[in-house]
Amino acid sequence: MAYNLKEIMEERPSRLTSGHRMCAGCGAPPVARMILRAVKPEDHVVVANATGCMEVSTFIYPYTAWTDSFIHTAFECAGATLSGVEAAYKSMKATGKLDKDKVTKFIAFGGDGGTYDIGIQSLSGAMERGHDMLYVCYDNGAYMNTGIQRSSATPKFADTTTTPAGTKVPGKMQSRKDLAKIMVGHHLPYVAQTAAFLNFKDLYEKAEKAIYTEGATFLNVLAPCPRGWGYNTEDLMLINKLAIETCYWPLYEVENGIYKITYKPAKKLPIEEFLKPQKRFKHMFKPGNEWMIEEFQKEVDSRWQELLDLEEITNKNK
Repeated sequence: MAYNLKEIMEERPSRLTSGHRMCAGCGAPPVARMILRAVKPEDHVVVANATGCMEVSTFIYPYTAWTDSFIHTAFECAGATLSGVEAAYKSMKATGKLDKDKVTKFIAFGGDGGTYDIGIQSLSGAMERGHDMLYVCYDNGAYMNTGIQRSSATPKFADTTTTPAGTKVPGKMQSRKDLAKIMVGHHLPYVAQTAAFLNFKDLYEKAEKAIYTEGATFLNVLAPCPRGWGYNTEDLMLINKLAIETCYWPLYEVENGIYKITYKPAKKLPIEEFLKPQKRFKHMFKPGNEWMIEEFQKEVDSRWQELLDLEEITNKNK
């Protein structure tokens, strides 16, 4: 379906209903809703959800905010569980136990804790085996559900409960993992990084492509957290915009190994614009801590240039 926000909202069911208990200003619910709207109305979905904020807030037995089939699985198992379900459906269709003409899509959701860290082994296995499924990481940059502990998705210098910024240690000291690139290394047919931005167009189009590309696909989606990041609840879309306009969170896709940047800021903003509205970075603006901002900027610039180079190289060789 060609992207038209009004038509999509009218014609495609959200499949994640209101009444869930996610925090106001959380990035995960609008992300999940728009991804599921990319599924054709006549198609069925099986959702697997790793333990995390989304799971504990949307599926509180005996209540559920999901309108399709839903499986809660342990932190480390979302990839393995959904790949098993996909294989079971394939077997039942082959033996006549399910209608072979009925289309079912398999989508896993996991936070960065259940994806970058605890769940990466089962995710990697499912992707390597090539199961016909989409794995979505809603990246909020820490273990938000259990108390805002650092994860490998947490950016450098961020203040978390396990990397508190103080006089001796200025927050997390390690750079964040580049999970999208790790997934590209699995030679998948489709990998993309996106966010709820620009009227949801980028998110919707990438979700639709990922869902209807045969084989294993992966989306890494920015999902800001007001509690962990420390921004005002009404500033969710502003935070998304600043992450993208500063190139902290580039929007791109990799289709059969070919990189394509799907949004290039007309004027790349300095990283301070993204850092300043968030309490987790407030220590970086204290006198004497300018070096942290400079180091953060250098890393963002380096990764952005690397992405520009990959786009040029892979397109030249196609």
